[in-house]
Amino acid sequence: MKNADVSDMDHLILSCRAGFETECGAEIEAAASVAGVRGRITKAPHSGYVIFTPSEKNIATLLFRKISFDSLIFSRQMIGVFSEITGLPQNDRIGPIIAALKTKSLSVNQVSVETADAEATKPILPFCASFSHHFTKAIENEGWLASGECESGLRLHLFFLTSDRVYAGVSDISNSSPWYMGIPRLKFPREAPSRSTLKLEEAFLVFLTEEQRNKLLRPGLQAVDLGAAPGGWTYQLVRRGMRVTAVDNGAMDPAIMQSGLVKHFRADGFGYKPAKPVDWMVCDIVEQPARIAKLAGQWMAGGWCRHAIFNLKLPMKKRYEEALRCKGIIEKEMRGSGVRFELRFKQLYHDREEVTGFLTRR
Repeated sequence: MKNADVSDMDHLILSCRAGFETECGAEIEAAASVAGVRGRITKAPHSGYVIFTPSEKNIATLLFRKISFDSLIFSRQMIGVFSEITGLPQNDRIGPIIAALKTKSLSVNQVSVETADAEATKPILPFCASFSHHFTKAIENEGWLASGECESGLRLHLFFLTSDRVYAGVSDISNSSPWYMGIPRLKFPREAPSRSTLKLEEAFLVFLTEEQRNKLLRPGLQAVDLGAAPGGWTYQLVRRGMRVTAVDNGAMDPAIMQSGLVKHFRADGFGYKPAKPVDWMVCDIVEQPARIAKLAGQWMAGGWCRHAIFNLKLPMKKRYEEALRCKGIIEKEMRGSGVRFELRFKQLYHDREEVTGFLTRR
């Protein structure tokens, strides 16, 4: 951030799944409180974003620098906002935006012209795509856009709510989502037996770096899929050449069984224990989230697996509180084992009323 003046941010914008504004707001308030910052949340139901405004001026920059994006469960993207620009004229939207940003001494590596993922803002997505081309040309002419891809530095965001109202700000490339609007766009593989397969594919992208994926998802590794039928998550493991024990009383997809990499064990996932430790345990059982959390903790604390990805079906009310409760359950299991671990939760794009957890040995 040394190449740009980011000292006077006014707000943080956090995008989220529409309908989860309350959870996203509660989470950023809690993170701000830990940093000693108070503020107010501005949100609207099903808007797909929240705005956090600190009580003290210029404190938003502190949060922007201090909060780890990976620690946030419900946020898809975190943007530090310099300006809200309204009343943009149709004949020149670029000029007022450039003028508002002139004092920032900007040097950015990426540009994202976007909006919230919500019904109310879907109509302006085509506008964002068109405007992005023209705006990128404009900041290139200003000398603000560095050439070449970069894994660090700043990403300039224009967050449009309507075509004449925009929030202008930045994200830290190394402390934010790499995807446009924070959404990995995945294509459903026709040979997969269920759409739930996209949840595990997205989890691998979100929780693992490319280097980790090459190392931890290589052919020949051993995995257990609890609650496997019909095989959506097993499919993601098999396509990477892993050997899978699929645990479920239900039937598995015949095509997956023909791979020769799957052993179907007809049993309840809560009663299964591997004969020897495996590399991965994955679990997408429809059950109370606290029970799934305890199961994941037991597998890792007991040394039954090295890495685990699991899905938590949240209740309709107090969803943020329930996620924190599940986090506490797992941490309690792990503390008793003496095993060093890493635990992260994220509400993925392909989750619904759920969050996905990742637990690994350090």
